[in-house]
Amino acid sequence: MIKVVKFGGSSLANAEQFKKVKAIIEADESRVFVVPSAPGRRFSGDDKVTDLLIHMYETAEKGGDFSAELEVIRGRFNEIIEGLELSDFSLEEEFREIGQMLQTDPQKDYTASRGEYLNGKILARYLGYHFIDSREVIFFNDEGNLNSYKTEKVMSQRLKECGRAVIPGFYGLGKDGNVKTFSRGGSDVTGSIVAQGCRADVYENWTDVSGCMVADPRIIKNPDVIRYVTYRELRELSYMGASVLHEDAIFPVRSCGIPINIKNTNAPEDEGTWIVESTCQKPDHLITGIAGKKGFCSVLIIKSMMNAEVGFGRKVLQAFEDNGISFEHMPSGIDTMTVVVHEDEFLHKEQKVVSAIHRLSSPDSVEIESNLALIAVVGRGMRSASGTAARLFTALADAHINIRMIDQGSSELNIIVGVENKDFENAIKAIYNTFVTSDHNEKQD
Repeated sequence: MIKVVKFGGSSLANAEQFKKVKAIIEADESRVFVVPSAPGRRFSGDDKVTDLLIHMYETAEKGGDFSAELEVIRGRFNEIIEGLELSDFSLEEEFREIGQMLQTDPQKDYTASRGEYLNGKILARYLGYHFIDSREVIFFNDEGNLNSYKTEKVMSQRLKECGRAVIPGFYGLGKDGNVKTFSRGGSDVTGSIVAQGCRADVYENWTDVSGCMVADPRIIKNPDVIRYVTYRELRELSYMGASVLHEDAIFPVRSCGIPINIKNTNAPEDEGTWIVESTCQKPDHLITGIAGKKGFCSVLIIKSMMNAEVGFGRKVLQAFEDNGISFEHMPSGIDTMTVVVHEDEFLHKEQKVVSAIHRLSSPDSVEIESNLALIAVVGRGMRSASGTAARLFTALADAHINIRMIDQGSSELNIIVGVENKDFENAIKAIYNTFVTSDHNEKQD
């Protein structure tokens, strides 16, 4: 049994959290490869180390004096070292290198990645594990995307040579020989790459929550935890705003059929959420999760006999493509076609797009509506149940919420509804109460 364990910033924010992490790792000898994030917030209002590093880079890039900022960051790491009583361990050489780079050749990705790098150094020493610098095993191509073939080949060989190792998250080596980072939250991706490289049995992702929630806890108080969710379901939820796991972290493990277990560092006994390729485990509720985003607008194209005109849809979408705008959803009727886009991307180009639609496809009319929020109701259980859409629409109607758009995929894995931005939170609550709270009440009865 081989487990790869990734710990988020909150799990490694200070020495006390490091001690919890060590206890978790030592409790299971199969936890052999560890991927750390940079230190997160120690308390409400605190700064994440990565934010401090980026701000320091911005100071250096403008030619300013960054020494005070570097000292604050040094203090954060020294506080951890002292709290772990690593009296014979120091990061002074690493801080000298960082200071020299900022002085002579400030690089944003290099600077931003040092939080993971330094935390990895400390954790490796504290655990007695090998330390593997991620720029030696993770590679990017000319376009700045992950070079999957080279990364998997080098990573696999390097992990075979190490019995137990710490590999920092978030960064690798760019084609130009400089450090290159993933987007924020990219330590999840590193953990997935490491799991793929060693063909792990399980990829454990440790954070400060006990798994993926059925709904956003900022909207629903103490929502249920999802026990089992498939890769496809999570992809739908992540795309619509659920943020427990970086969505790109799914792909490397999915190709190998490696399950992901989301766990809580502060409550390690909790089962958490299992993210799997497929499962016969029945979901606790008819739906698996609810997620959504505000800030969309819809472009309604109307033309008689649209369905009989070959290439009409392509011509409409070309108007968006030519203006560099991607669409989110595209529900349609016999004589209507609606293109849903992000409002902030569309707003300053709207008249160019409308003009292009008229020029390319000669519609009868084009209508734009803004202030649209999209909500995805996702669940594999919906395939085998009748009346799901009816319950959803009834729940929103009873809450006096007008549905402005409906889109359901042929896979029957999700239903997406559009409501006004002002109704977003109430719509989430209405859906949760109908599919989860009422479910609890029925079971109790």
